[in-house]
Amino acid sequence: MTAIESRGVTKEFGADDVVRGADLAVEEGEALLLMGPNGVGKTVLLSCLAGSREPTEGAVEVFGRPVGEDGGDSLTFLLQDSMAVETLTGRENVDFYSRLHHRFTDRWREYVDRLGLAEDLDKRVGNYSEGMKRKLELALTMSVDVPVYLLDEPTAGVDLTNIQRFHDIILEARDAGKTVLVSSHRPIDANIADRVAFMPDGTVSTVSEPDGLMEQVPPVVRVTGSEAMRTAEEYVDGQLFPVGGEARGFLAEDVAFEELAGAVEGESLERIDPTYTDLFNYYVHVQS
Repeated sequence: MTAIESRGVTKEFGADDVVRGADLAVEEGEALLLMGPNGVGKTVLLSCLAGSREPTEGAVEVFGRPVGEDGGDSLTFLLQDSMAVETLTGRENVDFYSRLHHRFTDRWREYVDRLGLAEDLDKRVGNYSEGMKRKLELALTMSVDVPVYLLDEPTAGVDLTNIQRFHDIILEARDAGKTVLVSSHRPIDANIADRVAFMPDGTVSTVSEPDGLMEQVPPVVRVTGSEAMRTAEEYVDGQLFPVGGEARGFLAEDVAFEELAGAVEGESLERIDPTYTDLFNYYVHVQS
């Protein structure tokens, strides 16, 4: 069954359309990752899906009914950087949200302990780091017992050590039959996805399982050295993506690796297996 669906959702602010004709269906019991760079409308689309913003055009349904008809019993929404009240302590935030949503549970105790936040609950949230705020917000959101969770950039500002803890909590909810829609610009979050949807610029483009998407990525090459990079730019699809002293790119369809290797001398060129970062770059920056 489809848990949550947008059909032709457009959201305009004045003369600008931030979301344009977005179609997205999230199936019951899956974890779907909505990927795209910052500023392309992911947060606005999630706000429309949650019912906190009214689309300019299009419709949103939750379990076949217009969003909001059930009085909030079907979903909860973690909106980036706007949930934790900074003038309150962590514990006071818990008390506030426990009274705000009638489906709030005591699971927050387990989550703050697992996330290493238990000893900081009596500190004012305004003194928290960004990562600590995200821990509190995730604990509060996932403590609400509903079928659908919409999580806007949950791992933003979270260090690599804690990302796995976030992923574990999200996957446990999925394994318990919950539906989870996560927006992110961090390729590492693809590790939790049953399916990935790409939002390169205002609308949803490709949607599929990670393995299937990875199979469609052209051969990936890694190039080192400024001269080799300049030469390789003529042989790749789209652009090269620099990281430190090297760059990665996708071989153009009509270019064989041997042809590029002949143009780039020495050990400055290597064909490599694609990563989730390559997946992101291809579907967001090349295919778009």
